[in-house]
Amino acid sequence: MSSSLNKIKWLILVPTLMEYEFVNDRISSAEVVVEICGFGPIIPAAKAMELIAQHQPANVALVGIAGAYATGISIGTAVIGSEVACFGIGAGSGRDYQTAGEMGWMQWGGRGEQDVIGDVLPLANFDRPRCQVLTVCAAANTRSDVDARQRRFPDAAIEEMEGFSVAAAAKMCGVPFYLVRGISNRAGDRDKCNWKIREALDAATSLMMDCLER
Repeated sequence: MSSSLNKIKWLILVPTLMEYEFVNDRISSAEVVVEICGFGPIIPAAKAMELIAQHQPANVALVGIAGAYATGISIGTAVIGSEVACFGIGAGSGRDYQTAGEMGWMQWGGRGEQDVIGDVLPLANFDRPRCQVLTVCAAANTRSDVDARQRRFPDAAIEEMEGFSVAAAAKMCGVPFYLVRGISNRAGDRDKCNWKIREALDAATSLMMDCLER
């Protein structure tokens, strides 16, 4: 456990062992801890809360791979999200799907307006260009999946599966949260022959290292 004598400036979370081995091998600092938070939109929230309580970091970041919606984002590059939205919580499916916000529900009501968590959470991002990240319960499998998500969130540039839950955990703990994603594929393309996982992780890690120097 960290102490006041060894203050952790950054807690960097990654979803999987594969991502952990890549990121941890390239980032070495007494002020940085890299940990696995788990895969998907549920487990990472619980694990992030545990790890934030354990390490008491000044900042939290999530680093990993993602699929791109926006054609202007190239495979093998990386982005920092400016906000993260949630797709899958609500009611219905297909064209009948409604987000929690569209139903009039908040995902967390809190004790005051600053504590409310709806369908979209703002992120810390060093004043970089706007990039909305969409957290989904299952990765897009077809073009029709992509279209359904973009109907609800037309500004979403990429999709991934952990960002919203970790952002919510960081918000509840009062810690700035950064979301860094390397683009491994086009959302909806499940043919791994077209993916560039290593290039995406390399780009995401390099971008994260730039953040550490600020």
